[in-house]
Parts: sequence; structure tokens; C-alpha cells
Amino acid sequence: MARLSGKSYSIVCGTALGSLCVIVFTGALVRLTGSGLGCVDWPNCNDTQFIDVSSGHTAIEQGNRLFTGVVSFSVMAAVLLSHRRSPRRSDLVWLSWSLVLGVLAQIVIGGVVVLTGLNPYANMAHFLVSMVLIACAFMLYRRSGTSAPTSFFRSIPSRLKGLVIALSIAGVTAIVTGTVVTATGPHAGSEDAVRFGFALPSVARIHGVTVLIFVALIVALALLDRRQRSSSDFTEAISALLVVAVAQGAIGYTQYFTGVPVVLVAAHIIGAVSMFLALCHLVVAPRDAHSIVIDGPAY
Repeated sequence: MARLSGKSYSIVCGTALGSLCVIVFTGALVRLTGSGLGCVDWPNCNDTQFIDVSSGHTAIEQGNRLFTGVVSFSVMAAVLLSHRRSPRRSDLVWLSWSLVLGVLAQIVIGGVVVLTGLNPYANMAHFLVSMVLIACAFMLYRRSGTSAPTSFFRSIPSRLKGLVIALSIAGVTAIVTGTVVTATGPHAGSEDAVRFGFALPSVARIHGVTVLIFVALIVALALLDRRQRSSSDFTEAISALLVVAVAQGAIGYTQYFTGVPVVLVAAHIIGAVSMFLALCHLVVAPRDAHSIVIDGPAY
């Protein structure tokens, strides 16, 4: 088997990252269309058919399950080709294997979700593990484009490190509280799905506060960065995160005050993934312009 150039392997990793982002949205469509129990069994769709698209709900749920095959294929390609990359790098090998472990965990969790009638804790775990997978895939993609191993995390001025850590914790907290709102609200995947017994306005306010704290920390970081005069790439990463976070907050408040329509909820989920990617962009070490793989062998 021929050796694979670093540039080609980077494309493979980008494909894996993209598929992991897309399946979050297809999973959201299952929940938003009330198709969570379109297939009542697992791994078969039902007790007589492995694949069933006889109704709209079963077709949507089945489509999401089948797309898992696309994700699995892209992740397996990332693993197998990490051993054929020239030069072979151990950091890329074990990062790619982390995706395999994550996908296997997701398959098991997906089965638990169905077999427990869309248990809210299992649904939350399904989404949060997806975020972990996206973070690993993002790091793999970014590192795959460099000729040599680099630091995993961005080099940040010492005066800003504490704020970046606090910001990262706030961002993750906002995502977690968002899953609690979803598990409490009307779009749990089925009319018969078990939901948390919390008051929706209360959990929505808590989530809103975590988002406001997150945005406030980004603004504070932007102001301090302006004084610190960090690298242009770091400044651009802060700006990108701020824009996405503000847009996401605006969508969130709009959907809440308009009765959580499906279209806005779907946009909010896309925004959550975008915000998380922007946070990863801020935290993960960028590609050094002097070590980017140009073509063929690494330079």
C-alpha cells in the first residue's frame, strides 16, 4: 500500500471532522421531528426489520442511524491512514484512535437512548460525547496539517491564561445547561419521551445566565488582548468566538420568547456546534505557517 502525503491525510481528517458535525444535526432532526422512537428496537429498527422507512418518523430515524455508517467509515479511514502517512506520527495515530473509541461509545449510548425510551440522561450523554468527539477530531485535523508535532494548546500570554481557562469552563457549562433545557422542553424526541421535571423557565434562565457569563468573559478577553497586543491569529480567534457566541445567544433568546419553534431550535443546535468549534479554534494550537504541509512529503 502506497504511503499517504501529509496533505492528503489532512483531507481525510477534515472529512471525519465534518461528518461528526453533520451527525449532530441529523440526530437533532430526529429529536425535533418527534422521530426518536421511529425505530423502537436496536440495532434493528424493529423486531422484524433491520431497515424500515415505511413512515416519515422511521425514515428520519433510520437515516440518522445509516449516517452513523458514514461517520464510522471516515473515522476508520483516519485511523488506518494514520499508519500510512508519511512521515508516520504517533500523536496522529492515537488521536485518530480516540475517534474510534468515541464512535463506539456513541453507538452504545444510542442503543441505550432507544431501549430506555429516550431517557434524558442518555440523550444528554449522546450530545455531550459528540462534543468531545468533535474536539478530538478538530485537534487531529489541525495537527495533521503540520510537518511535525506541535503543542496541543495555543501559546497564550501568561496574563490571559486564567481568563481563557475560565472562558473555556463557562463555554462548556453553557453547553451542558443547554442540554438540560432540551431535556426539559418540548423537543425531547417523542411525545411519550420522559423529560426532566424541572420548570422550563427556571432551567432556561440558568442556561441564559451561563451564556451571558460566557459572552462577558469573551468581551473581557478581547479588551485585555487589545492591551496585550497578542498575535493576530489569537485576536481573530477571539473575534470569531465573540461573533458566534452573540449570534447564538440572540437565537436562543428569540426561540424562547417565540415558543421554541423547530426551525429556530435547529438553528440553535447548529450554533452550538459552531460556537464549540470557535472555542476549539481559540484554545487549540494553530498551524504554524512555517510547518504547514504543502504537498507530498511534509516540509
